[in-house]
Amino acid sequence: MNSPKKYHPRRPLGWKYDLPRPNETPTLRIDTDALKLSPNHVNLVYLELPRSTLRMRGIGVIGGSFMLLYLTATLLFIAYILLIDTFEPGFALIFIGGGAILYWPIIPTIRMDIQLPRDEPIRFNRLRRKVYFYQYHFDRLHLFSRQRWGIRPVVYDWDDLIAEACSVYAPMGNGGLIENVVISVIKPGTEEVIDRLFFTHDIELGKQYWALAQLFMQQGPQALPEFVHPPRDWNDDSQLSPIHCIAPKVQWPTAIDIESRTAPAADDSR
Repeated sequence: MNSPKKYHPRRPLGWKYDLPRPNETPTLRIDTDALKLSPNHVNLVYLELPRSTLRMRGIGVIGGSFMLLYLTATLLFIAYILLIDTFEPGFALIFIGGGAILYWPIIPTIRMDIQLPRDEPIRFNRLRRKVYFYQYHFDRLHLFSRQRWGIRPVVYDWDDLIAEACSVYAPMGNGGLIENVVISVIKPGTEEVIDRLFFTHDIELGKQYWALAQLFMQQGPQALPEFVHPPRDWNDDSQLSPIHCIAPKVQWPTAIDIESRTAPAADDSR
């Protein structure tokens, strides 16, 4: 039964309900037929689930580039009229400066579509009881910053995670419902959220993936069902669409890559 929907300082925008806590027994029946993307990897030590912040690749590059060209052409045309026909250089500069603000939401959309990795996997290491997020960071206020954009993996304790189902309506012409599941990291012993990470675009998929993670972390790989679809190698261009091949490959930092795939007493082994 879903929790009553009332305000809580921990909960994100559009919160609907919490999924079962990490160490609660999962009751959801996993439908492997519906899992079009099976786990990337499963063994005795870790489970790796695929993830993508963007629902569809290519829209940002194609649509954003078209909007940039259209906006630039429009600004130059109006500035030309102001300069030539009315000879108002001051108005032309003000208009171009004001119009340049419109570039602000477009450029980061294009940059994300180009630079976001082809997969942003999450590794659940049951022997360490830690979860490793291949996390892509971005900052829309600093459009061209190198420090504020890029991959910086983060690691959290499994017991400190809470998966939350969210649903909000977004202005999409005639309206649109956006549903997703996010993972909140809670400071132990409190309700303070120290980080919040995207999990899935679809609530049902999020529930399925979260149940897989629970089963694996609690019982091991033998508790997982047999998957219908084979895992995808996101670094193998032959398995991806051309637009995905443009995106950067997944390259974990060496130290965290080894740690996330090994037991506590096997840090130096592969």
